[in-house]
Amino acid sequence: MTTPQKKIALISGQGEGKTPHAHFNSAEAQRQRLMDWLRVHRMIDTLAARRDLDILAPAARVHELRHRYGHRIDLVWVKRSTDSGKFHRVALYVLQREACHD
Repeated sequence: MTTPQKKIALISGQGEGKTPHAHFNSAEAQRQRLMDWLRVHRMIDTLAARRDLDILAPAARVHELRHRYGHRIDLVWVKRSTDSGKFHRVALYVLQREACHD
């Protein structure tokens, strides 16, 4: 199983022996990681975005993706368990399919 740190390293191109990218946690880099994830998995909740993508404020990145870049991302409220076993109401972000242009 891949640890969250290894997932981040793979996403950011920081494999073994590579220097970490200076702008890994810039808003732009976080938006790109989030969109890459959503294009593959179609959805992510707040806890997973923080844990797996190292995006501490996913709501802000989603807001930017919606309003600056026009992506259709829906919000659904769900209950999720944290690593400590406590349940919280968190946002589940769902990327809507893009319209096909023929």
